[in-house]
Amino acid sequence: MASADLLRREEEFYSSLFDSAKGDGVGSRSQMIERKIEALEDMATKVSNRRSRRWLNDRLLIELVPRLHVEEIKGLFAPPPWGEELPLSAFCRTSVGEWDAFRSIDMDAEVARLMQRMKNSSEKQRAHVDEDELVALNAWRRIDRQTREAIKKNFLPDLLDIYEERVRTFIEDTSDKDVLVLNVQDPFQRLLLHGVCEFYNVTSTTMTSVRDGKPWKTTTIKKRQGTGAPSRITLVSFLRMKKNGSQ
Repeated sequence: MASADLLRREEEFYSSLFDSAKGDGVGSRSQMIERKIEALEDMATKVSNRRSRRWLNDRLLIELVPRLHVEEIKGLFAPPPWGEELPLSAFCRTSVGEWDAFRSIDMDAEVARLMQRMKNSSEKQRAHVDEDELVALNAWRRIDRQTREAIKKNFLPDLLDIYEERVRTFIEDTSDKDVLVLNVQDPFQRLLLHGVCEFYNVTSTTMTSVRDGKPWKTTTIKKRQGTGAPSRITLVSFLRMKKNGSQ
């Protein structure tokens, strides 16, 4: 009882000490709190009783912590089981059957199924590429051997691209135009032009006339009965593939 009575008297003494600060003409609550903290810190360095120092430390912490509002106090008890119920998660809102189907997924089977689809897609893509390469190979074989050797020996991709663009445009033209006329005077370039025409299965005939007293070469290109859509792989691309070892 003596200890309890002593503690009560100490609390009354310190309470009266802080309550007396209210009548000192303090202008605002923040200034009053600062004065209380300063007084507590000053007293904490002077007292020696452990109980007194503990009480002073508690009062100091209380003064340092601002007063909580109603919403802040409510927030301390917001988490379940005291506060309001949390919203249902996406898993809880999902029907039992769908969730069970998701949980029963066999990952090994899914990976195997994915690998099989990738393999099938790769095989289809490869089969499509192989078909295009076969069409280009057959078109290459239509070119006579002498012209093939000349094209490979002196490979001029820029010039071949020009000839291919003209011939492909002529083949894809859906108008009534059935003749393409080109004037190529260089013999080797004209040989390359004939090779391009054979690659795309069109006829090419070179006629000689005289212009300004000099021979003038005119190459006439016509579609054949069996001329179809141009090969997806151009002659230049095919030759580069052969050079890289694709064929």
